[in-house]
Amino acid sequence: MQLQQPNNPLHGITLEKIVTDLHAHYGWKSLGHMIDIGCFTHEPSVKSSLKFLRRTPWAREKVEKLYIETFADD
Repeated sequence: MQLQQPNNPLHGITLEKIVTDLHAHYGWKSLGHMIDIGCFTHEPSVKSSLKFLRRTPWAREKVEKLYIETFADD
């Protein structure tokens, strides 16, 4: 049974899509300036970012917030 989440703007969006879209929109350098975490500033890649963000809730929250602020009007 799948629960409906009408008030969750990230419902149905994977973390991989979030990181990929933000990278495409801003690039690693800008992401590293906006959210100062090592996975965006030192040898960044989608794979390393996903690994870090899945283990680090505070960083994931920052990335999700930036995604919502960036793409909420789309």
